[in-house]
Amino acid sequence: MKTYDEEKLPLPEAPESQPGVSRRDFLKISSVSVAVPMVVGPTVVKVAGAEVPVHGPGPVPVMLNVNGKMLKAQLEPRVTLLDALRDTFDLTSAKKVCDRAECGACTVLMDGHPVYACSILAVDAQNHNIQTVESMTTPDGGLHPLQQAFVDNDAQQCGFCTPGFVLATKALLDKYPNPTVEQVHHELAGNFCRCGTYAGIRGVVTKGKGA
Repeated sequence: MKTYDEEKLPLPEAPESQPGVSRRDFLKISSVSVAVPMVVGPTVVKVAGAEVPVHGPGPVPVMLNVNGKMLKAQLEPRVTLLDALRDTFDLTSAKKVCDRAECGACTVLMDGHPVYACSILAVDAQNHNIQTVESMTTPDGGLHPLQQAFVDNDAQQCGFCTPGFVLATKALLDKYPNPTVEQVHHELAGNFCRCGTYAGIRGVVTKGKGA
């Protein structure tokens, strides 16, 4: 068998340094670009000495009317109302459970109507009146009559779903001061209690009429 020398094949030449972006730099650039969603008007950043357009929005000014107070923050457009309330404004009564608009634990009132805070962007909640359970306590820190009705009727166990149920029940009674059984079932159908305290919640509706 002939050797490499016997074949007298030309030895491969050392690759010349090529101008441009290396494979490693390309991966760095890709990781920066993929990290942010596409938008019009990219920002240009420098990576490994090269200017690279990054398609993605940074934080924007957001003003929310929550519990009668104007709250301001710099938020990315992708931030949900739920995350803004909990992580930015420290209003944690709305719970993050399914995070897909199915369980009702994140229920808040928007212009008096119950909505899932996990399915609404904070930027879209501007120019609306947002109400959370924190607004229902009395000036001296006491419970709202509706909240007290939940306690009196043993309408909570772990309590994780309770804030959402309180607001959904408030919206129900504001809409129907004397609701029928069918109306109660319909208006509260979007909220789930894994502990099964539905009988107590029905008692809340009866006791909370006009609260």
